[in-house]
Amino acid sequence: MNDVAVEAGVTKPVLYQHFASKRELYQAVLVDVGDRLRTNVIKAAAEARTPREQVATGFGAYVDFVVEDPDGFRLLFTGASREDEEWAAIAAEVEQSVAESIAALIAVEGMSEVHRQALAHGVVGLAEGMVRYWQRDKLPGLDRDDLARDLIRLAWGGLRNLDAS
Repeated sequence: MNDVAVEAGVTKPVLYQHFASKRELYQAVLVDVGDRLRTNVIKAAAEARTPREQVATGFGAYVDFVVEDPDGFRLLFTGASREDEEWAAIAAEVEQSVAESIAALIAVEGMSEVHRQALAHGVVGLAEGMVRYWQRDKLPGLDRDDLARDLIRLAWGGLRNLDAS
């Protein structure tokens, strides 16, 4: 907490006026990271005009977020945040809300809501899995644009071929 107080430019007692414990501070950081990621992705997709643009801008916003805040992404989706039940619930809530937004964009006549939700969770998992791999292994020859393009191609290739059967 001393280091955090110094970085924030406040005293440790001031920090404890806002957060009763390190755990509470960590939780607040997780919520902030999750809110920013969710807002960026949902806003980008909502502003797109076509389904293809929704996929492209949504994945682009996701990758941009990770490039701009790699530590925040790691904090939310790896390590202790996945091992602690309360913290894992925060990450799961972010995934759920993004998936719900994506499900609303899957417009396939006759497709049930449960199928749209499952597909949307698959899209969220696709993004998270590819980005974690890319971030962890620092893949030479695969930059931000390549990663986003691969995510978009993979997701769009599947999404554009959906039917209700």
